[in-house]
Parts: sequence; structure tokens; C-alpha cells
Amino acid sequence: MSAADGRLPVHEAFYSWQGEGVHAGRAAFFIRLLGCPIHCPWCDSAGTWHPDFVPKETDRRSVAELVAQAQATRAEFVVITGGEPAIHDLGPLTAALRAEEIPAHLETSGAFPLRGNFDWVTVSPKWQKLPLEENIARADELKLIVEDDGSIARWMEFLAGKNWEGKPVWLHPEWSRRAEEKVLRRITEWVRENGAPFRAGWQLHKCYNADAADARSQPPAPLGGDAQRGF
Repeated sequence: MSAADGRLPVHEAFYSWQGEGVHAGRAAFFIRLLGCPIHCPWCDSAGTWHPDFVPKETDRRSVAELVAQAQATRAEFVVITGGEPAIHDLGPLTAALRAEEIPAHLETSGAFPLRGNFDWVTVSPKWQKLPLEENIARADELKLIVEDDGSIARWMEFLAGKNWEGKPVWLHPEWSRRAEEKVLRRITEWVRENGAPFRAGWQLHKCYNADAADARSQPPAPLGGDAQRGF
């Protein structure tokens, strides 16, 4: 959780562009917060929580500092991500961003109540801790991680009867399996067979190595589906 003085534990804060979803390709300032109790075994941001990678000392930054860093760029919006950013009270940060007319986008698993005023919410549900129905309804887009050729059908069964209709639903191959034919074929088949709102997704920024262009970004620490290193 956030410190009593309102500072947030930051893993990295850097300027790049959004590589996923509806806003892909747009300049964005990323604030990646430390902490995540979900612990996906294939997490590609394990530096935010895994004991093998998490920094020994926590970098806590004030809201004013983070907003000033975003203002110093030409970012069209700020992406608050993690880890799992919703374990923190993001109300002060989003209020400060709104005061400077900087849109705040959130990337979350949806498993925790959202505290803050967000202009865009991406919910990427995880089986390790399922999303709250209120967050599915609040989401502007969904991002489903496709781990195998049965993943999409299982997510559709879970989402049945919940308020997600009309939202873009991105189908992203779990990154360590992005070259597996059965995973890519299933995404292709699903989009072809169902059409909107389903869209094939990809992490475009990784193809460009875009985040590394800012020296403030941290080297990735992906677990890559290794159950021995994940929790």
C-alpha cells in the first residue's frame, strides 16, 4: 500500500508509447508501481513483486514529482500500471493529473476496488484472482491473456452474464508463447468466427524495444511461464 505521507512506491516511471489496446501507438508516460499479490507464473513485470527481482530499496515518489515528470514530456496521457496498481490509493495522483489536464489511464487485473478518477481503464483478468464484476462493468476495454488453445473459451464462460458487451476484447498471446502455432491459430480462428468486439492483440512496444529508449525504464524481468520461479 501507499506510504502514510502519500508517496507511491515506484518501480519505474518513463516516457514511451502505448504498445497495446485501443490507444496503441500514442505517446504515453508510464508509472509502474511496485507490489502485486496475484503472482502470475508468466508475469512479464516480475521486478514489481518477485523476490528474485524486486529492488532491495523502495523508491517512493510524491504525486507532485510524478506529475512533473509526465509534464516534462509530450505524452498524450499517463498510464498507471504495475504490478497491480489498484492495491494503492490512486485518488491523489489522478486528481493531480486531472488538475493539469493530463488523462489518466489504468491497467489493472480488476481484482481490487479502484480508487481514483480514470479516463480509461483496461482490465486484464487473471485466474489467480478473478476480477470484480464492478470493474468489468467499469472497463473501457478487456485484455485476455491466451495461454493455450482453450484459454479464450474459459474466459468467455467466466464472463457470461457480466457487463462486458460492447467493449473491445483484445486477445493477447501470453508473451512467452507468442510463437506457439496453436495459440496464434486459436486467436485467429476466434476473431474470424466471432468478429467484433474481439480483436487480435500484440505487445507492439516490445517489437520496437521502445521502452528502452528512455534510460529511466528498467530492464524487463519476465518469468516466462516458469512455475518454479513464479508463485
